[in-house]
Amino acid sequence: MMPKKSLFTIKLPLTFTVLAMVFSLGTVQGALAQSASQENLTADSVAGSDVHETQPANNTGTAKPDSTNAELLRELEQMRARIEQLESQLKAQSGKPPQPSDHLMPPTVQNVSLSSTANLPTAQPGSEQQPEKQPASEPFAFADWTWLTGNPRTKTPAFDSKFFTPEIRADVSYIYDFNHPADDTIGGSSEIFRASEFQVTQLGVGGDFHFDNVRGRLMTQLGMYSETQPRNDASPARGQWDLADAYRYVSEAYGGYHLNVLHGINIDAGIFMSYIGLFSFYNFDNWAYQPSYVSSNTPWFFNGVRIQIFPTDKLKVEPWFINGWQSYGRFNGRPGLGVQILYRPNGSVSIVANQYGLGRDTLGVPERTRYHSDNSIQVKYYDHPERRLDKMAFTFTGDAGCESGAGAAGVSAGVNCFGNSGTGANTRFKQSFLGYMIYDRFWFHKDLYGLTFGGGQINNPGRYLVLLPPINGANAITGSPYFTENPGDPFKAWDASVTADYMPRQYITFRVEYDHRAANVPYFTGSGGITPAGGNTGNPAVLVPGFTPDLVKRQNTIDTAIMVKF
Repeated sequence: MMPKKSLFTIKLPLTFTVLAMVFSLGTVQGALAQSASQENLTADSVAGSDVHETQPANNTGTAKPDSTNAELLRELEQMRARIEQLESQLKAQSGKPPQPSDHLMPPTVQNVSLSSTANLPTAQPGSEQQPEKQPASEPFAFADWTWLTGNPRTKTPAFDSKFFTPEIRADVSYIYDFNHPADDTIGGSSEIFRASEFQVTQLGVGGDFHFDNVRGRLMTQLGMYSETQPRNDASPARGQWDLADAYRYVSEAYGGYHLNVLHGINIDAGIFMSYIGLFSFYNFDNWAYQPSYVSSNTPWFFNGVRIQIFPTDKLKVEPWFINGWQSYGRFNGRPGLGVQILYRPNGSVSIVANQYGLGRDTLGVPERTRYHSDNSIQVKYYDHPERRLDKMAFTFTGDAGCESGAGAAGVSAGVNCFGNSGTGANTRFKQSFLGYMIYDRFWFHKDLYGLTFGGGQINNPGRYLVLLPPINGANAITGSPYFTENPGDPFKAWDASVTADYMPRQYITFRVEYDHRAANVPYFTGSGGITPAGGNTGNPAVLVPGFTPDLVKRQNTIDTAIMVKF
């Protein structure tokens, strides 16, 4: 058996040592008082009796009362001296010189608060330290937001360090199109592009850099995204240097600085996600693979400067100063301005409002100005992780926008936000965007399975946000005579989908989805395809003799994908 340790050799924190000694001192004093009481009682009893002989001493080695009291008194004095020494150290650490009235005696033991001494400074006696200011709480850290669409559901990174948090994304899909296009080409989408083939939709390699308040992020876009995203941007047609090739393989690339003000301020410059339309650019983060038109037809990225301001841990205000609407450069002589306001009052509600304005985002039409408002709410209305159906949530998004201004002389007519007006050369056509989408999501067996129902509608006369089908290789710069985007051209569309997910780990999702999409004009690829015989021929902006693309009003697809995020 190990020998018992002396009271003064027990390695306790200073405060707990004082408390232990105070308790022991009280015990010693109580023992002395009890001993004195017993001695007085014995003396009185003996004095009042006729018995005068003393009891024989026992042979057990127990000290006589006089020697016992003397030993206790010596120990008491040693403990008093030790307590005074420890008190002096405590007072020196707290920056206050010891006062005689502050001596800790047994009757005042309640004045020592464990909660108040638990965080005492650890400076040596005589040093002076200012109390350290507590940092503000981290924005939105009060709840788990992995249930949101548009947010990755990974709770912890696979690897992290003080300087760099890597991120790897892979999205591989196989799309079955019931129209069976002869050229395997799917148009009118920013997520699905080829039918009856395995395709790498996105391969992203990068991550977040962070050190000494300096921050940065890089994420590549390899695979189909490196071709399909630049084709929707007409700004590289203005001026020299090939901006589409310069940014083709980058989805996010920015650097910035974090300020320890309020609950944090981030200043970033480069290419960053826009999130107008709610859904994330990365399908792994979303409840559905093919989002409705409100997300699919609005921007995925901005190129410029953003300032993320967190006044509280529940609110973000993020102004943008950007080149334009999903554009590597400016379309004309004016940049775009915007702001995002994100508010999360509790762990079950997220409200985001994106506002964009003043940008002149039509190539070759310098007087046409764009305005757009995008607003979403997400609500988790059921959360019982102990049950088979463990979570339910819905989201609703509403968008409204328009363009206004004169057209380019001899090239296009003018447009306005509120209806057709004027006649002849002064005619202005209504050019607007109105749309919504709604999704309802269910999680089962501790988030192992997911099921989502959703869809939406848009009305976009003028087609200024409608994705151009890649007929004969057409893109946003060339346009196409087979699907015009002139002021006044009508476009109405709607869609519905059901999505089933299997999520055995937080880093992977197996997805199967059925999509039905429809439009009021021929828009989707039919069985004849949209590619001339022998491949693309000549200038996409002119008619090809003997060729007519097969465009239809309906599209039904089954989308399957394996998506990974580390």
